[in-house]
Amino acid sequence: MNDRLGKVRNIISEKGLDGLIITGRANTYYLSGFSGSTSYLLIGREKAWLVVDFRYTIQAKNQVFEGIEVVEHADSFYATLDGILAEEGMGAVGFEGNQLTYSEYERFKARLPHAQRLEGIGNEIDLLRIRKDAGEIEAIAQAVRLGDQVFEEILKVIKPGMTESELAAEIEYQMRKLGASGPSFATIVAAGERSAMCHAVPTENRLKPGDALVLDFGVIYRHYCSDMTRTIFIGEPGEEMKKIYRIVLDAQLAALESLHSGMKASDADKVARDIIARAGYGAHFGHSLGHGVGIEIHEEPRLSAKSEDILQDGMVFSVEPGIYVEGLGGVRIEDMVVLVDGKPRNLTGSTKDIIIL
Repeated sequence: MNDRLGKVRNIISEKGLDGLIITGRANTYYLSGFSGSTSYLLIGREKAWLVVDFRYTIQAKNQVFEGIEVVEHADSFYATLDGILAEEGMGAVGFEGNQLTYSEYERFKARLPHAQRLEGIGNEIDLLRIRKDAGEIEAIAQAVRLGDQVFEEILKVIKPGMTESELAAEIEYQMRKLGASGPSFATIVAAGERSAMCHAVPTENRLKPGDALVLDFGVIYRHYCSDMTRTIFIGEPGEEMKKIYRIVLDAQLAALESLHSGMKASDADKVARDIIARAGYGAHFGHSLGHGVGIEIHEEPRLSAKSEDILQDGMVFSVEPGIYVEGLGGVRIEDMVVLVDGKPRNLTGSTKDIIIL
């Protein structure tokens, strides 16, 4: 893991800084191994410190990577940080520009007097996580397999008359029963006309014959996320919904087939978008094709029409086209893939054949 700190130190050197304060939780875990909710990670050119409060001292000592000193703050986080800055002669200090709030930045200015220069570095630390190593890929693959197991179990209990909220609760129960630490985002269950709402919140709406049922959920396993969507039907769907399902599936399969290292992420989006548009539903596919997944559920790269990302080996991301027709319903199909040796490896194993319960 020292290689990760080495990459941060390269950024510190390139920016002419003496150190960098990490506050984002995903970046803290990635760089230090600490998974608690409160800390400040200070990385210098040669040393690194994780400043925590009494609640997390033992946990931090058990979790941090080699080369990071755990420091329990005395009067306050700021006083302890400033003391280290003073002792180490660190006057030029960077921070995650996309993570630190303005109010926190103002507190840094007021309470870190030895940081004579504070400089935001945008999302450069986030981008260190864009390509996963072998251990990360295996953790994500296990999370995805666990999601597949959840889907298999949940098919056994879905029946007309259930509410969306009951089904969402069952999905999250199965996650934990099978070993997940929890959901990676708020579970989406949307039936009937509500399936046209891309990010619908489960309600007391009851499943009824003919409904399209969108299930979008993910798990957290060993600190890494999964994400999958399947659309199934409660009884025989109408002809238009079956047609829409076939179009979405064709678009997703074509996008998956097109993937390779070195391609523009926007080109992958275009493959799926063009198929949906030619079928006459272009106006009903209003989100991007996919997004990176890792410690956080939404990471780089972004597979969208406007994305400037170039897909590379080690990137893990979703592929999830959809069609949503207000007053009728919606269909989304989502898999997670990783690029290995220039080609996509689909991590998601759940069937995409149309399921009619």
